[in-house]
Amino acid sequence: MSLTELPSDLPVPQDNGEADHLNGMHFPNEAFKTTSGGTQNLSQVQATVVLYIYPMTGRPDIDLPDNWDAIPGARGCTPQSCSFRDHYAELQSLNAQVYGLSAQDTDYQLEASERLHLPFPLLSDNKLKLKTLLNIPTFTVDAMELYQRITFIIQDGMIKKVFFPVFPADKNAKNVLSWLQAQS
Repeated sequence: MSLTELPSDLPVPQDNGEADHLNGMHFPNEAFKTTSGGTQNLSQVQATVVLYIYPMTGRPDIDLPDNWDAIPGARGCTPQSCSFRDHYAELQSLNAQVYGLSAQDTDYQLEASERLHLPFPLLSDNKLKLKTLLNIPTFTVDAMELYQRITFIIQDGMIKKVFFPVFPADKNAKNVLSWLQAQS
């Protein structure tokens, strides 16, 4: 099984309204541990922030959870990250800073960041703070609570745009880029 390619028969996630409340909210004043070392508080960033939140990055040496491909929107974290990597220069040209965030710990994320050559940091929310602070949707598989895939555009500490559900995952960066270009 390839982690970089999406199967053609993945179930499509449905917009169940769980993210409708997020547009216009203030992003929490919370620091998250990063794969680049230290912490990052996205509410304090003075540029446009693109934050893509994903369930978990697969690793070549570890099996994915049982029935992973059957969970709508679960599969695609690696292609999503690679897509943001591939569009990184274009996003930066629009004064956007990119971050990925998952419930995995920083050590686990660091392996993916290095293997995928990501030019931006991944943030760890292994205590699911954003679930509590913003009521972001999650799901449970193999006794792990993980975030549903969602992407925010944050400006001046406020959530200006929410992409939810995100499908297919590998098109998310292009959709974000198109939205940002339309705003400029």
